[in-house]
Amino acid sequence: MPLSDEEQRILQEIEQQFHANDPHLAGEMGSHSIYVHCLRQMKWAGAAFFAGVVVLVVALATATNFLVAFGAFIVMLAAALWFERSLRKMGRAGMEQLGQQFRTGGFREYLGTTSERLKGRAHTSDNDGPPAPDA
Repeated sequence: MPLSDEEQRILQEIEQQFHANDPHLAGEMGSHSIYVHCLRQMKWAGAAFFAGVVVLVVALATATNFLVAFGAFIVMLAAALWFERSLRKMGRAGMEQLGQQFRTGGFREYLGTTSERLKGRAHTSDNDGPPAPDA
């Protein structure tokens, strides 16, 4: 059921007040999607799968106990199933939204803010040391 004109006007006023009172939170709310949790789980599943691959290769290369290699395979299998389950939870709409976000430069912006934060940390840690002697 669509909102009436009066209800739409009231909703717009509330949104404007929200943006005026707390622009930082409003920006954060606008930049996040509901699919962030599933994407985070997919990242962890990918990391677990990669760790399982590393342990499996090392175990087979060094001819350690068969149970270590089998355990690494089980970890890889569980991580693949976890990834698939998170992908299904995200669904087609989530994948399309993420694809649009990556195409519009959202991923580049994320990497840019992350690299800026890391550069800022590096600059502050450089300034924490003793001052350089003047020649």
